Amino acid sequence: MFIKGDTVDDLLKKVFKEVLDNGIETEPTKGKTKELPGVLLKLTNPLGRLSRTEGKGTIFSCLGELLWYLSGSNQLNQIQYYIQHYDQYSDDGKTIFGAYGPKLFGVNGQFPSVIQALRERSSTRKAVIQLFSSSDIEAPHKDIPCTCTLQFLVRDGKLSLYTTMRSNDAYKGLPHDIFAFTMLQELTARKLAIPMGEYGHYVTSLHIYLDDLDRIERFQNEGWQEKVYMPSMPEGDQTRNVLRLLKHERELRLLNKRVSGAHLDTYWRDLSILLEVFNIVKSKDFARLNQIEQSINDIELRSLATRKIKLLQGNGV
Repeated sequence: MFIKGDTVDDLLKKVFKEVLDNGIETEPTKGKTKELPGVLLKLTNPLGRLSRTEGKGTIFSCLGELLWYLSGSNQLNQIQYYIQHYDQYSDDGKTIFGAYGPKLFGVNGQFPSVIQALRERSSTRKAVIQLFSSSDIEAPHKDIPCTCTLQFLVRDGKLSLYTTMRSNDAYKGLPHDIFAFTMLQELTARKLAIPMGEYGHYVTSLHIYLDDLDRIERFQNEGWQEKVYMPSMPEGDQTRNVLRLLKHERELRLLNKRVSGAHLDTYWRDLSILLEVFNIVKSKDFARLNQIEQSINDIELRSLATRKIKLLQGNGV
């Protein structure tokens, strides 16, 4: 099956309809699902990575998970700060066995080798990151990688990214995966000084859990959203900006130190402010929220933050 869209909301609307109408009921490890086997998704514009809907406007958890990857970490406490239920996937209460960060950016991370391969020969078909390996099923674990590979491909002077997944929860996991992987795609394109192409996402088992049916129905009933896109990253290698953002994230999460002024570029400053907004909501310092939220430069990111803040406040986060 092939599903194409300009934004993640386009894809989600079509995916949910197909799963609900044609999905096969199965009962794997984590509960009953409706499943579509062998699905190829194509996001024609990778900047359309953020959902505008009330149900899936997951800007804070998406950003937190991306930074967890970029830090090369497998620590539970870092990702649980953004996604509380992650402790159910830990074997030891401290780490996540299936974490992507160490395989991407850890001591033996594969990302630098991909950059080198693409710089040496732009037409290479070897720029592949392997996240799932045979060792992941040698012993039982509460979490193993759902993503098999990320393959970066330069064609017609543009960098495309093609992801292969063994399994994907279309409601909870898919929006996060598309966000994180297209951000990696854009970071790679900036390093190579070439524009982005398309994003492809192949899933062997694309499914929804029956426990999420009510939430998915509410999502579908919101109707089609206006097409909006994240702003483009600044030109050039963004390594320094990523390192500044990772430093700011650690200071916020561990020390409640709010220093968004460390970023002079508006793109990275907006992301930094989003992290501060989430920190303020978690600490229930609501008096400061309106002022800092309104300092986000990009109108769409500011709108997403506003709606998410109201949702978080309503849930008592």
